[in-house]
Amino acid sequence: MNMRDNDRVRIELGEDGVAQVRLIRADKMNALDGEMFARLIEAGQALHDMKGLRAVVLSGEGRAFCAGLDLSSLGRDRSNEPPLTERTYGNSNGPQQVAMQWRKLPVPVIAAVHGVCFGGGLQIASGADIRVVAPDTRMAIMEMRWGLVPDMGGYALWRGMIRDDFLRELTYTNREFTGEEAYAFGLATHVDADPLTKATAIAATIADRSPHAIRGAKRLANAMHDKATNDLLMDESLEQMKVMRTRNQIEAVMAGMEKRPARYEDV
Repeated sequence: MNMRDNDRVRIELGEDGVAQVRLIRADKMNALDGEMFARLIEAGQALHDMKGLRAVVLSGEGRAFCAGLDLSSLGRDRSNEPPLTERTYGNSNGPQQVAMQWRKLPVPVIAAVHGVCFGGGLQIASGADIRVVAPDTRMAIMEMRWGLVPDMGGYALWRGMIRDDFLRELTYTNREFTGEEAYAFGLATHVDADPLTKATAIAATIADRSPHAIRGAKRLANAMHDKATNDLLMDESLEQMKVMRTRNQIEAVMAGMEKRPARYEDV
């Protein structure tokens, strides 16, 4: 794994192919400073190239998932940084990639959210395929409080996730809402008092499915909102042809019939 030790993000890969990715700046409630941005992007790149990866659980240590932007970084000199309009990571700039990269990973990502999830932290969680949120989590689309707009991929990620008028109200007012409310809005997939345990259980179930089929299903899910119906129907057929009658597909059938754990070939 091409991920050096640091004091912002840690990755642990289990034998089942589930990677636990933790924000570890607990003394600052995992707030986003320049170093955190850099280490998160490094983590995303390491995961993208990781052999045997089947699912990712994304969480934060300490009292928060992520409190959003570290306000002390607002005044730092950015004269040497590329302009926000420069696409340094495919279709994204650096801050956008920090959230978008979870959607771009080839395997499902489950975010376990607790404590505080504000601003950029909420956009990072929104990049996950699935969000498990503690009921008392404090959440907000916070950027407007600082005279800013959400610009870490939020609008691209929230499309189809949350009703339009709810999103507008939460963005314009930056009011706080709970994990329970997030579920009602569509920003949370599950509400659970122990989100990390629940997220890890979901990841373990995913890891027990054919890794080739899971990756194909994620590609289809990512394309679903952007592609025309005819193109999406063709994509379904192409993805199915990639996995039909392959070793892993046959193994899925045999394991199910024999009521035993499947033994898949990893991607």
